[in-house]
Amino acid sequence: MSTGVAIPVFCASLAASLGATVVFARRLDRLSARLEVSEGLHGILTALGADAPEISTAIAALVASHAKIGVGVVVGSNVFNLAALLGLSALVAGHVRIHRHGLLLNGGVAVAITAIAVGLVLGAIGAAVATVLLAVVFVPYVAMLSLRTARIQKAPGPVRSFLVAAVREEAVDVRTGEHPPPASRLDLAVLAGALAVVVLGSVGMVQAATDLGDRWGVSDVIVGTLVLAALTSLPNLLTAVRLALRGRGAATVSEAFNSNSLNVIAGIAIPALFLTLGPAGGLVTFSMWWLLGMTLLAVVFAYAGHGVRRVEGAAVIALYVAFAAVIASQ
Repeated sequence: MSTGVAIPVFCASLAASLGATVVFARRLDRLSARLEVSEGLHGILTALGADAPEISTAIAALVASHAKIGVGVVVGSNVFNLAALLGLSALVAGHVRIHRHGLLLNGGVAVAITAIAVGLVLGAIGAAVATVLLAVVFVPYVAMLSLRTARIQKAPGPVRSFLVAAVREEAVDVRTGEHPPPASRLDLAVLAGALAVVVLGSVGMVQAATDLGDRWGVSDVIVGTLVLAALTSLPNLLTAVRLALRGRGAATVSEAFNSNSLNVIAGIAIPALFLTLGPAGGLVTFSMWWLLGMTLLAVVFAYAGHGVRRVEGAAVIALYVAFAAVIASQ
């Protein structure tokens, strides 16, 4: 498509996708209320709702044989999430607090999933092996968050005490004080319609962005890792700032790590079972290792300070700026 068509298509697709994401996330909240899921599992569903644009855009790019854009969207979104959800929220709120047991639980899962993603994207492990490893890490994590404290207390001694503390803290951390009404049949229909709009908007964004990138000489890595990644992460950013201003910093930390984990699983690993990711170039390799390093550093910062303070938040943002500068310079 021509530049005169691609620009309005991109803007319209972005607006439609982000608007539908807000609707999708709200209806998903109602569905979790209807199902009466635990607060920990509700936090994962909330992260999934906000992740809809990143995941659908990554899949749309992979289906369109733009593997570098697909991988770039996930990696760039995850790096952006760490800078925006943790760094910016710390600057806004002063101190994004989180309990240490809960941090070790969801932060440890995020680090493990990111490490598996590095192996998958760089070709060290195959898609089937990566999916199995991700299931081994993520399924027990979701299962634990789905259990009530009384059930966890049946686990063996030291493991029991850690899990009880971690799941209890995670449940407290993800509370927002909001109590959405249970979903109705109308909500389910709206949920499906909103998801369809998100997917269609993502397809439009990918097509328009690749056409504009080709015309303006911008590489697929830059288009995916910087442009689409940041734009599709806006719902997560808005949610994080809102939570931080309400003093719900710990919920922001949980959202950041869970969002990144879901992006990897749904945006790269599962599609890789059916679609090829292609060879990883120098920028993709750099991006993957940078993401793993930033994730580890974020966990260390949050553990040392019982959360992320303004100084550490500024450091995380500076790391994103450096990352973006390296990508943009290529």
